[in-house]
Amino acid sequence: MQALENDIKRVNTKLQQLLKQYLLLQKQNESLNTALSELKELNEKQFAEISQLQTQVSILKSAAGEMNETDKKSFDKQLGQYIKELDKCIALISE
Repeated sequence: MQALENDIKRVNTKLQQLLKQYLLLQKQNESLNTALSELKELNEKQFAEISQLQTQVSILKSAAGEMNETDKKSFDKQLGQYIKELDKCIALISE
């Protein structure tokens, strides 16, 4: 009977340890998920900033007249896309 009680106590102790580890891992997981979402947000902001800076470089090159043919075609294509987006916005506002 004593051996059975010792086994039950040992199992209970191990269950308590597992529960503590589980709770700790849950907290760590939550912390890591929060950090991950913050890093994703930062990454998106940086990509947006890079895109904006690339557009500014293209505009500056165009204004300075220092664009080669490939850059001119790319810039014209980008301008065309902007114009299409503006037309869509104007059409939505007109409705």
